[in-house]
Parts: sequence; C-alpha cells; structure tokens
Amino acid sequence: MSRPLIISDCDEVILYMVTHFKDWLEESQGVSFNLEGQNFSEAMRWEESGELLEPADIWKKLGGFFDTEMDRQLPIPGAIDALNTLNEHADVVILTNLVDFRREKRAEQLAAQGLHAKVYTNQGPKGPALAKIVEEFAPSHAVFIDDLSQHHQSVAETTPDVMRLHFCGEPMIAGAIDCAHKSGHADARIDQWSDALPWLMDRVEGKVL
Repeated sequence: MSRPLIISDCDEVILYMVTHFKDWLEESQGVSFNLEGQNFSEAMRWEESGELLEPADIWKKLGGFFDTEMDRQLPIPGAIDALNTLNEHADVVILTNLVDFRREKRAEQLAAQGLHAKVYTNQGPKGPALAKIVEEFAPSHAVFIDDLSQHHQSVAETTPDVMRLHFCGEPMIAGAIDCAHKSGHADARIDQWSDALPWLMDRVEGKVL
C-alpha cells in the first residue's frame, strides 16, 4: 500500500538562508544587504560605491554562497524534528531550486543536521518537477511545503490534488512575501513548525484531505 508523501523546500523552510547570505556578503564580499519588501534584486549594493549589483553579479554571489558557505546554514527551529516525525508516517523528500550539481551537497548538508531525505534539484517553477516526483512515488496523497507563492501557484496548476502549505521561517522576509494562501494557491499559511506539524500530521494521517 502506498504511503503519503511530503515534498518540502529547503531554504527558509528547513534551513535559514537569507540571514546567512547577508552575513557573508557583509563580512567578506564588500556588499551590503538590505531587503525591503520582497525585491531581492534591489537588496544588494556595493559598499564602496553604493551602487546596486547588476543581475549577473547577484547570481555570482548566490553561486559563491552555495559553493562555499552552505555549512553555515542553520536549521529553522523545529524543522528537523518535525520532518523526522513525519517520516515515521510518510515519505519525505526535498525539492530545492539549486542547480543539479549541488544536489549531493544539499543532501549531505541536511544529513549533517540530522535529516536523511532524498533530494531533487530544480530550476524555475516547481510544478512540473513535483508532478514527476508524485508519479515516481504514486503516494496515497501528498503535501507540498514551500516559502514562495509562485511555486504554490505552479503546483496548484500542475497537480491540484496535492495539498499545499505556505511556510516561511525567515522573519526578515516572512511579512513581505506574497501569501499563497491569500491568493488561493495554498491550503494554509503557517510560519512556525510547532503549528505546522499538527496541520501536516492531520493530512498525513488522512484526518483532513
């Protein structure tokens, strides 16, 4: 008999990212990071000139962070324990928007924090990638967790039967990002794992479908 399936994002759901990225930029890269609202492209300025980074430089900094600084990412409180608890009742996999050659590093990063889960990498909207994962596992039912509303919209359009939880554990951006629940693309918005775990368990156990 097939098990339920949890498909979770990583950054800002399981591990903090933006806060560590900001620290690294300001400590060693000569870049100040001030995120107002959700406009990531206007958050980074060269400290010397005050000029905004060009898009190519932003991508270089993001790549440099994931190349060298993933070990500094710390878990969001309760995330590892919650997902390990869910793993007793469901299959838990990670769908992360990183380039494919970083998949193994992400799996190792999570394992070092105590979460042993299969990792899938993706670029762009997550709906098509999630559909392939659902096809692979053929679960009794599935739940998707992510911090970005556009991915919930993509999943809602591609696999509408998958339940969706909008979760953002990073206070720096949680209040500014578009809410997928308000837009109708997620079934709930919860930003604390102490509250998210009961919500998820009700669905994993089939109490709410």
